[in-house]
Parts: sequence; structure tokens; C-alpha cells
Amino acid sequence: MIEYISHSTKETEAFAASLAPRLHAGDILACRGGMGMGKTAFARGLAQGLGLRDQVSSPTFALIQEYTDGNIPLYHFDMYRISGLEELYSTGFFDYLDGDGILYIEWSENIQDALPWDHLTLNIQRIDEDSRYITLEGGGRF
Repeated sequence: MIEYISHSTKETEAFAASLAPRLHAGDILACRGGMGMGKTAFARGLAQGLGLRDQVSSPTFALIQEYTDGNIPLYHFDMYRISGLEELYSTGFFDYLDGDGILYIEWSENIQDALPWDHLTLNIQRIDEDSRYITLEGGGRF
């Protein structure tokens, strides 16, 4: 398990960027953390670390943002509004599981039963207004 304490959004982005080279196409990052924890900042850092040139934004209303302007695509899901397998099927989520990119899933606890056993789990917890405790584990590498 990797543990990190971030003291700012910039540090969260930098930490994510430093982890990106250790990820591979097919990896699934199941992210957990409440509102305002820095989940989208982490996604921005991943995109930067993967060399993607896309503008990263929260997929709250679109459910998925695809960042493909680089070597390995990053598929950024927001499952906040998903409350069951039927709704999950309608997102096209299962079409991405065997794809060529990395899946980053915010609010992954809403689809826990649909995640492959070998997914990576990213937890982001508030320490104070600016600081976050971040852990990454799973997949036999972390």
C-alpha cells in the first residue's frame, strides 16, 4: 500500500502524476472520497503524468469523460448518481473494462459489486481544509 499526505491541490496533482507511469492499460482505479476531497484533482494529475493533453474536468453530468490525446487513454467515470446494475449498464461502463486505457472511477462504492477483483483502490480522506490522506492499494503492485 502507498500512503501520502497532500497539503494542497497542487500536491495531490503532483502525487497522482508521479504514480501515473506505474499504471498500465486495463488498470481500474476505484476512487473513494466525499465531496471536495480532490478526486478530480487526482484525475488531472493522472492525465498529466500519462502525458495526456486533454483538459480534465469532472464528469458529474456526463458520467464519463474520455481523455485520449496521448499514449494511454484515461476514462474518467463519475458514479455518484448510479444506484444499480441496470443504470450502470446504461453508462457503457462494461464496454470499457477490456479496453486500451485506464479507468478512473469516482464514487466507485456505488458500483462495488461490478468491479473486477483485481482493481486498485484509491482512498482520499480529509485531514483539514487543505490536507488529504491518500492511500492506493491492490492489483498486486500497490
